[in-house]
Amino acid sequence: MLKQNYSLADFLDIDGCDIMQRAAIFNEQWWLRMYNEKHLLYRREALSPSAPVRTVKDRYTGEIKEMLYFGSNDYLNLANHPKVIKAGMEALNKYGAGAGSVPLLGGTIDLHKDLESKIAELKGCENAIIHTSGYGSNTSTLLSLLNKNDIAIIDILAHASLIDGCKNTNIEFFNHNDCNSLESILSKNENKYRTKLIIIDGVYSMDGDITPLDKIVDLSKIYNAYVMIDEAHSTGVLGENGRGTPEHFNLLGKVDIVCGTFSKALGGVGGFIAGSNNLIKLLQYYSRGYMFSTAMTPQVTGSLIKAIEIIGDEPDLRLQLWDNIKYFKKNLLELGFNIGHSETAIFPIITANDAITREICRELHEMNIYANPVVYPAVRKRLSRIRLSLMSNHTKEHLDIVLNAMEHLGKKYDIIK
Repeated sequence: MLKQNYSLADFLDIDGCDIMQRAAIFNEQWWLRMYNEKHLLYRREALSPSAPVRTVKDRYTGEIKEMLYFGSNDYLNLANHPKVIKAGMEALNKYGAGAGSVPLLGGTIDLHKDLESKIAELKGCENAIIHTSGYGSNTSTLLSLLNKNDIAIIDILAHASLIDGCKNTNIEFFNHNDCNSLESILSKNENKYRTKLIIIDGVYSMDGDITPLDKIVDLSKIYNAYVMIDEAHSTGVLGENGRGTPEHFNLLGKVDIVCGTFSKALGGVGGFIAGSNNLIKLLQYYSRGYMFSTAMTPQVTGSLIKAIEIIGDEPDLRLQLWDNIKYFKKNLLELGFNIGHSETAIFPIITANDAITREICRELHEMNIYANPVVYPAVRKRLSRIRLSLMSNHTKEHLDIVLNAMEHLGKKYDIIK
């Protein structure tokens, strides 16, 4: 166990220390302690593609291990899908390794416009804009749209990129998925600001629960506000056809701004904003992350176009994922684990104890099970958890191995009886 309860929050700023002194203190008091206690399970080095079983180099033993991989957001296994790889290779061979310039000037190729059309159609929107980073897409969009005349009303558990994009505007947070809390803030600010923008995730990345989008859209209409929803963990997973949270609630085309990343179920990298033609044209000229970043590489673009097509053409991938979700959830609950309000492929095993979370993840690693420890400040101090995420190609045997390991460790650390 760590002898002192240091967290990453303790090194955000250190009085009297410049940046290099701060770096040295962080290395000595956090990184080395974590390493010595065999709790340093971040940045593990993978030697094979994202898949249910992944080859990983153990930093402590130097061993090359075949691990059951429950640390991915690649829910449909599209990162390693043969058709996705082929489409990327074809684009690489045709266009080369890079786009050559920023998209606004000389970097736009026909594949970029094809991808924008595909993602707009998937989300039921008029148009879309693509970015090389999901984080950059959210932050630069919000920075370009909101200022001190506006207000962002944000779910307290919304993704960091959404919060960071609101640095130049007024912010109020509402309690997680709590529409009474949201309405209280909307009512209080009804006539105070030029623009009121409600900002939410479709599926929350550390909890796996779904936003009550129908109720939030209703409130937005009552209080003359707009809604922006981040579909990072919803795209390809939610909805009858995998089109995300708006489809799940029969609200396709009725959400003002739909954003997300291409790096989860679509298996690639980058981000998007979908909305009205007017909004997208504005962002093309005012979103600094779009204007001043070189355009998405052809290979990634080609792969993403194919991935979107596969979501529609191969529904069995999503159906198998949901079969796994239902099986895993049922068994975790029967064992007595606290998984919060998880409804999707993300399972938080809540331990409420940072040290226990790290120890369990260390033991799982030694059992060749790849799981991620999530502790403060990523979550609140009493909500530490082991984060397990499922893929469609996990077999029942894979799931049972993890369930058996978690039953053993849950009893050992007195999380379950």
